[in-house]
Amino acid sequence: MRNPLLIGLIVYAVLLAGAFTGWKLRDRLPAHFLTEETKSLVNMSTAIVATISALVLGLLISNANTMFTRLSGDVTALSAEILRLDRILTRYGSATGEARETLREYAENKAADLFPDHSADVRLANPATYQHFQELQDMLLALKPDNSRDKWWLAQAMILTAKIGDARWLMAQEVGEGTPKAFVALLVVWLVLLFASFGLFAPHNNIAALVLALSALAVAGAVAMFLELEQGFGQVIRISPEPMQKMVRSLQVDQRASNAP
Repeated sequence: MRNPLLIGLIVYAVLLAGAFTGWKLRDRLPAHFLTEETKSLVNMSTAIVATISALVLGLLISNANTMFTRLSGDVTALSAEILRLDRILTRYGSATGEARETLREYAENKAADLFPDHSADVRLANPATYQHFQELQDMLLALKPDNSRDKWWLAQAMILTAKIGDARWLMAQEVGEGTPKAFVALLVVWLVLLFASFGLFAPHNNIAALVLALSALAVAGAVAMFLELEQGFGQVIRISPEPMQKMVRSLQVDQRASNAP
């Protein structure tokens, strides 16, 4: 996964460099280059670029928030489907005891894959975890229903395993659908031009320098935020692990109750 915080710091440094370049360029340009007519033209041109940049940045943040919400919903749905599968296997009978144990192990491993202690360790498609899931499917296929009731429960269980399997691939694909790098680079170029124009006509005092620095920080933070949001499992903004944790705790409690004498 790319590091949005590092990208945000790079964008901040580039924007400051653009503003500082415009600031220094003002001292080197002849006076007739900095007339009111020139300033008016620069202001109108940068207003157009600023409007486009604001629209694009707002669109990217909205799109990233939509992706984050969708990923959060996928995690909640996965948790509910695993719990539902466990309840169905319980209704089927004691023949599914080993399958339920495998399901619990899969759930614990999946929760650890999605929500590790360090965000860099997130594994959306861990082969070892998926191996547990395939073992579960094999166990269900080996069941021999004795009556129509058991056949119905088994059919429902197989439908849920298909949904759970699809969720694994779906989340992996959604996280990979990030904003194209070329598009982010183009947005940064527009922002650099804006800050260079700000620096070109800014007065040389500490207040102006502070305002430019804070403005660059705010814009770089917005870029980092939408990159972080679209990942879903980022370092600062992360999907809530609570649905998965509740599901795992529920399975563990049920397993202990089932194994109790």
